Amino acid sequence: MRLLVQRVIQAKVTVGNKDVGSIGPGALVFFGVKKEDSESAVDYLVNKLIHLRMFTDDQGKMNLSLLDKGYAILAVSQFTLYGDCSAGRRPSFTQSEHPARAEKLYNRFVQKLKDELNVETGVFGAKMEVSLINDGPVTFLIDSK
Repeated sequence: MRLLVQRVIQAKVTVGNKDVGSIGPGALVFFGVKKEDSESAVDYLVNKLIHLRMFTDDQGKMNLSLLDKGYAILAVSQFTLYGDCSAGRRPSFTQSEHPARAEKLYNRFVQKLKDELNVETGVFGAKMEVSLINDGPVTFLIDSK
């Protein structure tokens, strides 16, 4: 599994003309599943994400986590995180998990996050518009392996 994490001042997801999820300060998290990823990878990523020291303290050092700050997460599924662009001009998505299994793992990820923090989401499999105001910008790529 792979997370692309962006520290944000605010972020929202729109499907059609309807806002389906929005947060103030926190993290916009794009979530991708690779074939044969395990459920234990979800637990690892949730723990890593909520404890990742990505927010600054009073001295300007990244010493505070989402939990420390009590910030929210906007979680958005994104199968293209496993797009392989190494050959030709069209990305290959053969490493991306089948949608039915990916959705199950995404829902587990979201539920485990909700046990810890305020979490908003996009709509799995939908064409979404994501808008955000980066904070920093600060962006991290986290793999479960």
